[in-house]
Amino acid sequence: MASPLDDKTRAIVSACVPALEAHGLAITTEMYRRLLANPEIRDLFNLSHQKDGEQPTALALAVLAYARNIDNPGALGGMVERIAEKHVGLNIRAEHYPFVAEALLGAIAHVLSDAATPEILDAWGKAYWFLADILIGREAQIYDAHAAAPGGWTGWRPFTVRRRTRESETVTSFELVPVDGAPVMRHRPGQYLSFRLDVPGLGSQRRNYSISSAPDDGSYRISVRRIPGGAVSGWLHDDVREGTVLQVSAPAGDFTLADPLPPAIVLLSAGVGLTPMISMLDALAARADAPSIHYIHATRTPDTEAFGRHVRRLAAEGRIRGDVFYSRRAPADGEDAGTAHHTGRMTMDWLRANLAADATYYVCGPDDFMRDAVSTLKAAGVPAGRVRHEFFGSAHDGALVM
Repeated sequence: MASPLDDKTRAIVSACVPALEAHGLAITTEMYRRLLANPEIRDLFNLSHQKDGEQPTALALAVLAYARNIDNPGALGGMVERIAEKHVGLNIRAEHYPFVAEALLGAIAHVLSDAATPEILDAWGKAYWFLADILIGREAQIYDAHAAAPGGWTGWRPFTVRRRTRESETVTSFELVPVDGAPVMRHRPGQYLSFRLDVPGLGSQRRNYSISSAPDDGSYRISVRRIPGGAVSGWLHDDVREGTVLQVSAPAGDFTLADPLPPAIVLLSAGVGLTPMISMLDALAARADAPSIHYIHATRTPDTEAFGRHVRRLAAEGRIRGDVFYSRRAPADGEDAGTAHHTGRMTMDWLRANLAADATYYVCGPDDFMRDAVSTLKAAGVPAGRVRHEFFGSAHDGALVM
């Protein structure tokens, strides 16, 4: 267990909040420059998040949140759990943490220059290792749970692509089975898989993709959107075929269904944010004790709507209620039988007007969509514990960090 920080250390870290507000992004950008100079460490990261500044921004927000809550670290529990799950998915281990400490403290000294006194650097070293010890301990628990679970594993495990399915003009699904033919760990609906991919011309790459299938003992399915200019998503769509072997780590993530289930669930998504929702939807629809389920999704046109027929069938059978918003072109009459379709973007006014008082909300999609939805729900009085959100990549929006 991490030893509590002393009063002096906490006071110094707290006093650094203004400096972090002014220079936090410069510090984390410099930190990653130093850290990624080490090829062994560089291969642990999704480098696309470096090119667009997403990862440094996300870390800057997390460090700022840590400094602001240094006297109440329990308030960071959700953020710590998400980081630990992501680290386990990427197979980050305790031996990697000293490299991060060296890069972070070096970056603070570099950016703050003379303002980074030995006293400040000492305090941040203690603060870093306090949080690192918490993460290392939690990650060890998750690794142990994965190793002990039926069909579970740690590290990278080879899986074969058993089937490819075109779900829409932008999304393709890949059904994965283990090369060794042994069972797999049953995921919790909403979790993701992490991949170590050897992409021609790019080398080793790391990516996370939500599982879009209901839990079973033999396979997983991921559904990947082709990102314009995305080298990895393009490679998956264009070159990965049935029989291709991919390296996969065990399911991870804390964006999962509550236990016990609440009386009502709203699955609120936009774009490819529907992938974890489909896993939840299929798992819930198969249960005899399923709660009330409202599926709300935003997409551009029927051609970009993945799993549309499947969702409409569930709605037509009365197992769910469905509302789908088409921002550019709605289906023709009768084409969307089973769900209510809406022309135009989903608005927050519509969401406020259709709140379910007793529901737990699951939100996933682009950051701006999630920020608007989460803030709308909370402003409308939905308790924070009943608003859960997932993000792809790193949370680089301040409203979504905590």
